[in-house]
Amino acid sequence: MAFESLSDKFQNIFKNMRRKGKLTEDDVKAALKEVKMALLEADVSFKVVKTLMKSIQEKATGQDVLNGLNPGQMVIKIVNDEMTALMGSEAAELKLKGGSDVTVLMMMGLQGAGKTTTCAKLAAKLKSRGRRPLIAACDIYRPAAIKQLQVSAQKVNIPVFEMGTDVKPPQIAEEAVRYARENGYNVLLLDTAGRLQIDEEMMEELQEIRRKVEVDQTILVVDAMTGQEAVNVATAFEEKIGIDGVILTKLDGDTRGGAALSVRAVCGKPILFVGMGEKPEDLEQFYPDRMSSRILGMGDVLSLIEKAQESFDENRAKEMEKKLRKASFGFDDYLDSMSQMKKMGGMSSILKMLPGMGGSQMAQIEDQIDESQMARTEAIILSMTPKERSNPDLLNQSRKIRIAKGAGVDISEVNKLVKQFDQARKLMKQFGGGMPGKRKGGFKLPFGGGGLF
Repeated sequence: MAFESLSDKFQNIFKNMRRKGKLTEDDVKAALKEVKMALLEADVSFKVVKTLMKSIQEKATGQDVLNGLNPGQMVIKIVNDEMTALMGSEAAELKLKGGSDVTVLMMMGLQGAGKTTTCAKLAAKLKSRGRRPLIAACDIYRPAAIKQLQVSAQKVNIPVFEMGTDVKPPQIAEEAVRYARENGYNVLLLDTAGRLQIDEEMMEELQEIRRKVEVDQTILVVDAMTGQEAVNVATAFEEKIGIDGVILTKLDGDTRGGAALSVRAVCGKPILFVGMGEKPEDLEQFYPDRMSSRILGMGDVLSLIEKAQESFDENRAKEMEKKLRKASFGFDDYLDSMSQMKKMGGMSSILKMLPGMGGSQMAQIEDQIDESQMARTEAIILSMTPKERSNPDLLNQSRKIRIAKGAGVDISEVNKLVKQFDQARKLMKQFGGGMPGKRKGGFKLPFGGGGLF
């Protein structure tokens, strides 16, 4: 995640603070100086850091804190509260019209920010909330831009309105609004053209679109990996066009995370969503309190619960529980659990939301989570016949040899998987279907972690 380095630094600062128990004003000032340096290194705007630190220092060096029962925890809470306030305090929602009225969202941004794929992801999210979205292809300049939009939209079953590259974008937008009204779509996303850098021609075209159609909200898509430059881009768009909200992309990449902490404070505009990966479900609503909690290494359990609720089928979960209690599960159930884990972003994605999982801890764990091993496990199971998957006791040596050849793996990998599977079934039987707690020697997760067991 973008904030791993920053999260690590904060955890070390606060760990040292907790160790001291009683704190003096000098202790707090020294810790806050480290917080300031960590924020600046994360590419947070200098003005933003200055304002933030002034506010934190005023509250953290008061006598109520220093004389409190747990001054270290109180300082951490103040830092958390002030960072949350900096990013907007509460989650901002898209303002959508009711009924059959068409809400027009104009998506803007520079080339390479991920605007086109974000259009498809946002449309998919709106569709899951009961809306009928349509995307209009208004980028007629970038080679294969329309094709890229069609491919991205097709993956999430969202229709695209396009008129080719001979019609000007303002006219495309105008026709798209008419088409949306006539065909029952109630959200229209305009995928406008970007440039490698801000120029007058691009701004004039966006202004012309606004003159032609009634745009309900202008949404700027910015690349979090560009750090402070993302804030400069947001400022320029706000001055020239006006923006109603921001979507930060590539927040899962190798970036220091300063954009998320600076955009709201500098531009006064809310961050609506953040892109945390390539998949459609990786566009997450932005919650300032949850983001602050992640940055400080306190986890994001609420988002984890929401992900689980979105990904897991309640009836299937009940069926699985029955099978676990009877220890009657087979390899199909094993595959199903892997699929559910993938929907939630994989084991690494889940672990990052747990408290205390900073960059260094995650690095150690990720070394043990072998994603390629998971793929090989899947190949082994899919090389079994339906009967073998439902009744693992059928797997004799000749069957295992055939399965290994089908999966393209060594026979030892098949034997290892079957052995681990048998161990899991025995454990389930022993514990009556309940998951065991910590036992001496532990129980290693099959396929490098990330499945049912």
